[in-house]
Amino acid sequence: MDLEGYPYVWLIVIVIILFFAVRMGVGYWASRRVENAADYIVAGRRLPIYMVGASVMATWFAAETLMGASSSAYQSGFQGVVFDPFGASACLFLSGFFFTRLMRRARYLTVVDFFERRYGKGMTILASFAQLFTYFVWTGAQMVAAGTIVNALFPGIPVAVGMIAVAIWVVGYTMLGGMMADTMLDFIQMFFTAGGVTVIFLYCMHQVGGWTAMTSISETLYNPKPFTLLPDMAGEAGYLGYFGSMGWMYWIAAWMAIGLGSVPTQDLFQRSMSARNEATAVHGTYMAGILYLFFGIMSPLIGIMMYKLAPGLENSEGVLVKAALDYLPPVLTAIFMAALASALMSTSDSSLLAGASVVTENLMPMLGKKLNDVEKVKWTRIWVAIIGAVALVIAVVAAVIYELGVVAWSILLVGLFVPFAFGMYWKKANHWGGVSAFIGGFISWAVFIIIAYNFGLGGDSTMVVCAGDTDCAFWDATYIASFPAFFFAILCMVVISLVTQKKDPPKPITDIDGNPMDTNPFHHIGWIPIKDALRKLRPEELEKE
Repeated sequence: MDLEGYPYVWLIVIVIILFFAVRMGVGYWASRRVENAADYIVAGRRLPIYMVGASVMATWFAAETLMGASSSAYQSGFQGVVFDPFGASACLFLSGFFFTRLMRRARYLTVVDFFERRYGKGMTILASFAQLFTYFVWTGAQMVAAGTIVNALFPGIPVAVGMIAVAIWVVGYTMLGGMMADTMLDFIQMFFTAGGVTVIFLYCMHQVGGWTAMTSISETLYNPKPFTLLPDMAGEAGYLGYFGSMGWMYWIAAWMAIGLGSVPTQDLFQRSMSARNEATAVHGTYMAGILYLFFGIMSPLIGIMMYKLAPGLENSEGVLVKAALDYLPPVLTAIFMAALASALMSTSDSSLLAGASVVTENLMPMLGKKLNDVEKVKWTRIWVAIIGAVALVIAVVAAVIYELGVVAWSILLVGLFVPFAFGMYWKKANHWGGVSAFIGGFISWAVFIIIAYNFGLGGDSTMVVCAGDTDCAFWDATYIASFPAFFFAILCMVVISLVTQKKDPPKPITDIDGNPMDTNPFHHIGWIPIKDALRKLRPEELEKE
């Protein structure tokens, strides 16, 4: 991404500074309304449907959706963005339909609360560390993108210095305001980001000659069929260069990485659990899925059109910004760049708060440190700063956007999704089954990565396909290996749970107060009237919720 020579950089800088100031101001305002851990972590469970939907959509409408997806589509068309936005949209609908209702009804503060009550101490510790490590990586991806923007605005400032500056600002206002500030800023930022990418899409479509001309684009850098999601096994492309069983495993893994891996995540359920009731939580998640798919698909479409308009780019990472610079009026470019920076911060603050919440609500008490409400707020703020620092180190070392974002959710796909889903819908799932699925998923993932990298899984190894490029081979092997590792985790869950039923009787699902939950799986499903999400609750209902 290169802004050198653009005459209106000063305007972009001014608008970004204004956005930054607003975020810090809202953080300070929200900090004065934080009285306890529920206020700080789940906004007092008061959010209406439009705040829930907008907040989830804005949190996920992140660096890899905007910058990464346009770059990947420039190279590989829709095949390159199966992970996100297509897999990510699927995740929101799956979460809303199968998991959100029970999580909100139980009034959990964190997603790890479910693992604690369903499985016990060992699974709680494992789930906490998995969530924490995921948010280290996920936040790091956003910081890489933020540093890239700072470097583009001020070429003399290294990307790493830009990362540090943005990290300090994001950590600062997140420590102040918590979830209330987070959701308010998400709601505001969604309009600017979604509006900005829509305007760029319309300008690019005008440049290529309209809708018909756009849909008739016949190729991208590596894909002769840019608008197909299916692998092209009979043609020249395969799936991202892989054919046969390796190609199909890669394609399915691409859907699963975020589509399933992002289901048991704190940042998603933190917003659902902040909703004013379970109907609001469910339909807010559906609303987010619709918004995310509608606006998220515009970014890869821009990438495809930019290949038509500028086919010779040496580095496609900044293709979305190039489209804004080339085709938008200066004022709209400035607003979009500010919104882009704001989107990166929105996702960063959400992941910081999500990871910190898990540590203070689950990990610290499990390790023997009991906290009252005041101490929980204090330690959550401290852990926001710690996670920010660790994520910054990862960002500086890795310095990639889309790959970091996707691998973050692959971690949860192989480790946590199986215990989460089976724990909610299979009565015989027990502690040892959950632990074995977690450990077995990770160990098998590591083994399959080595096999895919060096030998292949029914096809050429990733080193052969990537022609010796070790970075390319490693990332591809990481994604492909998650497919067999996921099914190995299922095998471990089923076999070990059945074998250890007598020694380790399954625990029932309980709510935040330890009361048994309704075990009828049909009562977990998000088939619930939308009118219950839209009507205003009476005071006694609010108290109950």
